[in-house]
Amino acid sequence: MADGTELLTGSLRRIGGLVRDARKHHRWTQSQLADAVGTSQSAINRIEQGNQNLSMELLTRISTALDSEIVSLGRSGPMHLRVVGGSRLAGTVTVKTSKNAGVALLCASLLNAGRTVLRKVARIEEVNRILEVLHSIGVRTRWLNADNDLEIITPARLDLASMDVEAARRTRSIIMFLGPLLHSEDTFELPYAGGCALGTRTVEPHLSALRPFGLEVKAADGRYHVHVDRSVRPTRPIVLTERGDTVTENALLAAARCAGVTVIRNASPNYMVQDLCFFLVELGVRIDGIGTTTLSVHGVPDLHRSVDYAPSEDPIEAMSLLTAAIVTGSEITIERCPIEFLEIELALLEEMGLDHDRTPEYPAVNGRTRLVDLTVRPSALRAPRDKIHPMPFPGLNIDNLPFFALIAATAAGSTLIHDWVYENRALYLTELTKLGASVTLMDPHRVYVQGPTHWSGAEVICPPALRPAVVVLLAMLAAKGTSVLRNVYVIDRGYEQLAQRLNLLGARIETFRDL
Repeated sequence: MADGTELLTGSLRRIGGLVRDARKHHRWTQSQLADAVGTSQSAINRIEQGNQNLSMELLTRISTALDSEIVSLGRSGPMHLRVVGGSRLAGTVTVKTSKNAGVALLCASLLNAGRTVLRKVARIEEVNRILEVLHSIGVRTRWLNADNDLEIITPARLDLASMDVEAARRTRSIIMFLGPLLHSEDTFELPYAGGCALGTRTVEPHLSALRPFGLEVKAADGRYHVHVDRSVRPTRPIVLTERGDTVTENALLAAARCAGVTVIRNASPNYMVQDLCFFLVELGVRIDGIGTTTLSVHGVPDLHRSVDYAPSEDPIEAMSLLTAAIVTGSEITIERCPIEFLEIELALLEEMGLDHDRTPEYPAVNGRTRLVDLTVRPSALRAPRDKIHPMPFPGLNIDNLPFFALIAATAAGSTLIHDWVYENRALYLTELTKLGASVTLMDPHRVYVQGPTHWSGAEVICPPALRPAVVVLLAMLAAKGTSVLRNVYVIDRGYEQLAQRLNLLGARIETFRDL
């Protein structure tokens, strides 16, 4: 009995430590976490001290609020990576299809009463969560082959009352259900991830874009309560208050089945938005202005087609692999890079001294996106003359900015990285200091990076933001000795088998779980 009690106490303390570390990485106080999961600050304190018995339901709520895989049903614990760094990589790697486009297309499949087939869909956790939600409301999906081709068949009536709420809360992409569902439902509810403050801040540009279609939303009790007035239709161009990717996608999904012509201004022309437009065109929706900030959508009220579409390759994954080559001083060929969405990044890297070749352009399977193969060679980089900051497409991609913090740490000189879009992401880039980098936080939006860096191994808890998490992993490839990256669920949300694919290039990355 004593041994059992000691084992339980040890487990509670280990879980409490994971909760505490994940909370601190999330930049939350105990009170903020308590509010997000519906308990008291004193209960969170007892949990972190290992002095509180825990239900699986409460642990799941904590994991969801912190976007961290603290517990895994049927397994021994969260996944970690052990990295033996300091070696060069070599070989050829192929960029996989876009994660962000794949998620948008899954949501768009709700518009189609016919059969939808999506080719080479990224098998990532974000996609898995959306599929779990689709299954729960009656959508039939089936993986067709080892190439990750996916068949989707939407029922005549969705069973929204049976929605898998836990899966929905673990993906921010659930917000893109608003556009499709307003065509078939007069009232419905959607859960949102995290606390209400996060939900209302994130959703307001979506609501502004969808109000002209009769959609009204009230946020309460961890849900969006939606009402649709079908007598309301856009009477003038919709001007997006934020040129966001998912905001533009939601407006497109609403306009696709709205009779007449809907004009969307200040639209994002980014890669995933273009893929969604190309898919809607295959469904029979005419869209003028694809690739620009003004879209004219000729809506078709009833969409019933057998459609087969291949989303293009992911420019952010291409940038990740390019960064892996740079930071390890390796020669790597990266096939199927969507060059249209990497041209600014490559121009900046050329200014910094990158040695690389690229093939002539060729079309993606969708017949529209331009691809190249890149060969990157070891390069002596120097800091750029100006600060590095993102801009909406065709500027430097917002999701690619964190990789430049790592690249700047390998370059000779000082670089200012200005992440003006996100409130907290710059904070996570300071995790590179644990591996030897000189990264100084100037304010919540700016970091000052001094290079070059003599990397050394360390144990780091995975940042809760996807791209900074991958940046830390790639830095570990360059760090001599053994590093450990703990709790890597966030990476699996956005990358398919990244560690395994890096291993094929010569990396030494091992997955493990705590016993």
